[in-house]
Amino acid sequence: MTLALGPFDPAAYLDTPEAVAEYLVAAFESGEQAVIADALGVVAKARGMTQLSRDTGLARPALYRALSPDGRPEFATVLKVLHARGVRLTPEAASNRLPGAAT
Repeated sequence: MTLALGPFDPAAYLDTPEAVAEYLVAAFESGEQAVIADALGVVAKARGMTQLSRDTGLARPALYRALSPDGRPEFATVLKVLHARGVRLTPEAASNRLPGAAT
């Protein structure tokens, strides 16, 4: 018997702010702009682009463009999407020593 599988859609599992935050943490840890933009798009899809548009005050077409894998969202857009999904962006030192600090 053959089992037919469809594509995996992570948006189906992003149903809590905690799940969204963990998904975004992994994307931000990649350091890749395309991965982060795509993850924000998946998060937006999980919420529903129409609702996200209402929550952020941004037009749906602009959200689709900015949050595509090839998108280059403005920082304000990133913050609005995160806020609308109940997630905060918090800086964290990558190591104990900051670049340029005296040794």
